[in-house]
Amino acid sequence: MKGVLLVNLGSPKSPEPKDVKPYLDEFLMDKYVIDVPFLLRALLVRGIILRKRPEESAHAYKKIWWKEGSPLMVLSERMHRKVQAKTEIPVALAMRYGEMTIEKGLQELHEQGVTEVLLFPLYPQYAMASTLTILVLAEEIRKKKFPHMKFTDVPAFYNKPDYIKNLADLMKKHLEGFDYDQLVFSYHGIPERHIRKTDVTKSHCKIDGSCCSTPSAAHAFCYRHQCYETTRLVVEQLNIPKEKYCQTFQSRLAGDKWLEPYTDIEINNMPAKGIKKIAVVTPAFVTDCLETLEEIAMRAKEDFVENGGQEFLAIPCLNDNDSWVETVTNWIKEWAFAEKLAI
Repeated sequence: MKGVLLVNLGSPKSPEPKDVKPYLDEFLMDKYVIDVPFLLRALLVRGIILRKRPEESAHAYKKIWWKEGSPLMVLSERMHRKVQAKTEIPVALAMRYGEMTIEKGLQELHEQGVTEVLLFPLYPQYAMASTLTILVLAEEIRKKKFPHMKFTDVPAFYNKPDYIKNLADLMKKHLEGFDYDQLVFSYHGIPERHIRKTDVTKSHCKIDGSCCSTPSAAHAFCYRHQCYETTRLVVEQLNIPKEKYCQTFQSRLAGDKWLEPYTDIEINNMPAKGIKKIAVVTPAFVTDCLETLEEIAMRAKEDFVENGGQEFLAIPCLNDNDSWVETVTNWIKEWAFAEKLAI
């Protein structure tokens, strides 16, 4: 029997420091997120970051928290319910971090008699700190708890026509009537070394301005290439002139070289260049979360206005939009009723 496990990032149990701290510990101690030796990672995370970060993050979470709970959790659950309503195939929801664990999701499917699982990381672009960590943990759990299960994983869908159409249609709807000076595609940042580590050729990814546009087997696992390709396909579909958009990377940690240009720096410099009205879209996420709702829609907007900007539009993620739900459901059905995953 076939079933599906949708997997998103996760969230603290509450926006209080006592719940934010263990969540951040689990997240930042993941060797695929901060990819340094364990002792160094523990010193960095538990000896430095977790001394101040839980209070700061809790303050940010409180700004976006809904009555129903964490926006990411609430929106993921809404999307999950809509998908399940459209198919008889069992569909479970799990998070990489937090209480709604991958093990619980697999147990739920197991109890329904599922033996073949479609692992569906809810990330359009492939990265160590998102897709890979989900697949690795799921496989570890399978070997220990569910050895009878067989896994198929959904590959990065950054360039799939139906996903691009969903994203472009959403953007078109929200941009209607908004005469922006610049459209910013802001993707979550990662350290440059992650790009090199996932380079299957061990030589292509030089991050030199040309490697992402030069065909290579490395692109199947190159986050940077996939971000630029997502942007290219969307602007092509929406017919946006080159001078009207840019691409940036947000949410970096100090101490490493991360993908550039940085969202905050670029946005803060725009008013001085005469760019007074901007729209920002965050295509590394399919669900609104702390990074989209607080970092972009609140903090980036405040900074932009303080620096002389006039109008700031934050475009929401796909969330539980009916067209996105339909696309996800179609992909599930294609897998369930075909020998080979078609997406």
